[in-house]
Amino acid sequence: MPPTPRDPSEPLPLLRRELGTGADGLSTREAERRLAVYGPNEVRRKGHTSLGRELVRQLVHPLALLLWAAAVMAFVADIRVLGIAIVAIVLVNAAFALVQERQAEQAVETLAKYLPEHAMVIRDGKSRQTEARTLVPGDIIALDEGDKVPADVRLVDGGLEVDLSMLTGESTPAQRIAGPGTAGSTLLQEPNLVFSGTTCTAGQARAMVFATGDRTELGRIAALSQHTRRDPSPLEQQVKKVAWLIAAVAVAMGALFLVLGVAVGLPLTDALMFAIGLLVANVPEGLLPTITLALAVGVRLLARQGAVIKRLSAVETLGSTNVICTDKTGTLTQNKMRLQSTWTPAARTNPGPEAVRLTATAALCTTVTRDADGELHGDPTEIALVTGAADRGAPLDIDVRDTDRHTVFRFDPRLRLMSVVQRDPAGGGGMRLIVKGAPESVLARTLDHAQNAAAHAAAEELSGRGMRVLAVATRELAGDVQVTRRENAETELTLLGLVGLYDPPRPEVAAAVRRCHEAGLLVHIVTGDNGATAAAVAREVGIGAPRLVVVPESESIGDDDLDRLLADGDAEIVFARSSPETKLRVADALRAHGLIVAMTGDGVNDAPALHRAHIGVAMGLSGTDVAREASTMVLTDDNFATIVTAIESGRQVYDNVRKFIVYIFAHLTPEVIPFLVFALSGGSIPLPLTVLQILAIDLGTETLPALALGRERAEPGSMSRPPRPSSQGVISKDMLIRSWGYLGTVSAALVMTAFFYVLWRAGWHPGDPTGPGTPLHHAYVTATTATFAGIVTCQVGTAVAARTDHASLRAIGFFTNPLLLAGMAFELVFTAALVYVPLLQGLFGTAALPLDVVALIAVFPVLVWGTDELRRLRRRTRKPAHT
Repeated sequence: MPPTPRDPSEPLPLLRRELGTGADGLSTREAERRLAVYGPNEVRRKGHTSLGRELVRQLVHPLALLLWAAAVMAFVADIRVLGIAIVAIVLVNAAFALVQERQAEQAVETLAKYLPEHAMVIRDGKSRQTEARTLVPGDIIALDEGDKVPADVRLVDGGLEVDLSMLTGESTPAQRIAGPGTAGSTLLQEPNLVFSGTTCTAGQARAMVFATGDRTELGRIAALSQHTRRDPSPLEQQVKKVAWLIAAVAVAMGALFLVLGVAVGLPLTDALMFAIGLLVANVPEGLLPTITLALAVGVRLLARQGAVIKRLSAVETLGSTNVICTDKTGTLTQNKMRLQSTWTPAARTNPGPEAVRLTATAALCTTVTRDADGELHGDPTEIALVTGAADRGAPLDIDVRDTDRHTVFRFDPRLRLMSVVQRDPAGGGGMRLIVKGAPESVLARTLDHAQNAAAHAAAEELSGRGMRVLAVATRELAGDVQVTRRENAETELTLLGLVGLYDPPRPEVAAAVRRCHEAGLLVHIVTGDNGATAAAVAREVGIGAPRLVVVPESESIGDDDLDRLLADGDAEIVFARSSPETKLRVADALRAHGLIVAMTGDGVNDAPALHRAHIGVAMGLSGTDVAREASTMVLTDDNFATIVTAIESGRQVYDNVRKFIVYIFAHLTPEVIPFLVFALSGGSIPLPLTVLQILAIDLGTETLPALALGRERAEPGSMSRPPRPSSQGVISKDMLIRSWGYLGTVSAALVMTAFFYVLWRAGWHPGDPTGPGTPLHHAYVTATTATFAGIVTCQVGTAVAARTDHASLRAIGFFTNPLLLAGMAFELVFTAALVYVPLLQGLFGTAALPLDVVALIAVFPVLVWGTDELRRLRRRTRKPAHT
């Protein structure tokens, strides 16, 4: 059985021998034997991972374990509704995470849609239609305009124009003809090879299959997508750390007070209830829902702004992005090629009759068509030539062009030329050859070599301005000259001039790049385009400040050189002529340097890199289904500026998560201090707070304000600070000092003041009995109610203070988060119900508060917020904002 050839561009007779085939194709019997060996011609997916194993992994996530513990505590405390609600939260979050695990497999399934169902194959010397999945190496197939290529093939006869954009990223159709290979070319650039899943836009050819199924370029990309792992996002990693920290604190506090309770003589059941109360108090049941809400708000906001987020945690990951790797065409530019400039030997770059003649002649050397609605179809470069000629007063009549046409020599990638023979309307019925192509190719065939130096200089100048440059030349043919061979025709040319075609940058990109630089982000361009063109666009939009490095052939760069380039934190890089492996290598190298990477892409070839990057950004307008499946974010407007907006939203989400954590951690101190006072006093000071009152705080009054903090607007200056280090935890030392030290200590001092005020007003002294039936029992119940209500009012002050990390309240406005105002109003109404409704008084052990006590705790919010406002003021005057 013949092996798959190592080099499909080798001489055709040698390739035929390796594949064991001839002009008549394979026999049916041989094809069946090869099908058994090579397998069907289809992109295969690796087996599903166990659904049960994935579900278990989600259910034993550290945060899930913490919520399981909270549910158990709720059932032990006989609050069955709460326990059921927490279990439901765990299951919903596990199901959501499970859905995300299937994205890579969906991307591979989408790849398979690129393969046609049928192909025209030659077997036993006869042409017939067969299922594309039955093709094998050595088959001879026929390809025609509009066909999808069913396998990787070598052309053996004829020529094609092929849309390779899904593999190369180039929007211009590529010319592929039967003939020898080009020395030094990459596989995708070989002029005689066509690849599975691409589309024939023009021409006819016969081709020999040299690779099928997983051995094709499409299959290789599928394998890269499946084997490229998707690591947990920074937020997912940080949530695990936070969960373990909270779990450790909760367990330690519960165990400590269990021991202390027994040591001071409490009954074991009471000590156990206090320990359970502390455990429940320290378990933030709202942590995961609040994070999910903050992310979901970011998702909805970005969807309205043109970015569809497929994975919630990707919103936060965007906020920590250090580097954006972006395509050029369609993302930085408008993907609308236009005729920008002309140069003629006589008039140089000044407009005039010579320039009009140049553009009119260039438009004749095209194959574009016009539909019934007047819309032009064909190669984007040629459409730009036709449109440019019309704009300069020389509209092309396509019907006349076709009527006067004698011969078309299609673009040859090796010659880098295209030419046509047209009847010359000004030449008395004579014929004229019109040639357009790469300047160096056309100039080498002109008669006047003296003007070539000036033409070469002009071509370099236009290329340096980001234009694609074509030279246009003509040759007058005598009436009796018969043009049959292009090598005889495309000589002795007269240069008409040069045309510069330009795909202009999007107008909003330059401002977006400036915002990136202000935020400390690097922007690299990874493109299949020419390096000079990409570099010119980069400079025009501001990429490359202070230094731009251009890698003209990025596919050939070694890993060591790549690492050295990326280690230079000041340089922004243009990776030109990139391949699928190049993008993947760039993403891996940036990750190895500890950077958070956002990578844009639109083609099938981009899928592995999109999957590997922290944030894969696919194009919604011009992108392929495969790229969209492999990505975590889809730009519905294909606009680079939308990425920057998404990064700002990501920073906002991360900041809001930290605000929520500050808020819930601040209540640990005032909830723990009462137990500590009781235990250290040996019981001479009665317990200032009950277990049910703690549960009422954590599950009744705290939840809505915490959720509302996830809707907070971005603080001023969020895009003026550098990206946070990837090693930075979502909880910092400053946050803990602020939560436990400032906000928590102030709150604890205030609520203990309210507790002792009520007792001392009733004549209590340390050691006096306060149990049921004693004269001081009602005063004691009132005092615990004051502690409970005091913690709630301190929560209000903490919620207002937590809205900003460094800015003043005036800078963001008190009324700019209506959901928070509603949440604070709800917790105050809920607290009032627990204090004054008789039925709830009996359930939670509360009593109505006198007016003077209400007046006392009413000032707590202002005191809590005010002390933190002064702390932030001192911080702003000492050091830069937001570390």
